[in-house]
Amino acid sequence: MRAPYGFEIIESCMGCKSVHENSFCRFSPTVQRSMDSVSYHSVMPSGALLFVEGQTPRGMYILCSGKVKLSTTSKEGKVLILKQAETGEALGLSAAISGTNYEMTAETCTPCQVNFIGRRDLMKVMQSESEVAVHAAQSLSREFQGAYRDIHDLVLARSSSGKLARLLLSCAPQGLPESDEQRLHSVMTHEEMAQRIGSSRETVTRLLSHLKKKRLIRLEGATLVIRDRTGLEALVV
Repeated sequence: MRAPYGFEIIESCMGCKSVHENSFCRFSPTVQRSMDSVSYHSVMPSGALLFVEGQTPRGMYILCSGKVKLSTTSKEGKVLILKQAETGEALGLSAAISGTNYEMTAETCTPCQVNFIGRRDLMKVMQSESEVAVHAAQSLSREFQGAYRDIHDLVLARSSSGKLARLLLSCAPQGLPESDEQRLHSVMTHEEMAQRIGSSRETVTRLLSHLKKKRLIRLEGATLVIRDRTGLEALVV
């Protein structure tokens, strides 16, 4: 079934073609049917809140398509974007298992299809299907390792320019020769970049201007072009 946002609505997990190696829902057909029986599929517009930091966990979401921004906010109201979730990721899993409040806010940054599983149903299926429990452990392990790397980069990076360079490189397409220019078509706003590196919008604007002067990047409308990947990588070290 075609959705208003231009992507195919997945009516059942059994017919999903978006599953890849690291997808939480990469189950055997038997377990897939068990999960499908307790799942609720829905389509969300951009800017929708799936859950909010501090909220009592109702359950977890599996991101079937689209992108979701995960963030946390300080008492002073400063927002730090922790990551951008991709298709196949489990959202709110740790809170749903532990029963503690969601530790972050999940907001769609594109139209998305999500699959919701209530906490009680999730716990039941994890107890009856060891395959689900193993996938949950693997997903939480990847989440922990990613958080560890992000903390290392955020705290130990030598400068804001190094953090920004690392962020731009992480958004660049992979597999291209280093001599080729790399185009970031869905580049974030200056505010979003600042929230990703724990800085201010004014600092990001100044740093991008500096990178342009050094001919490491250039801007073509909404597209950011990495002209010198090696030069950016040198800032990260």
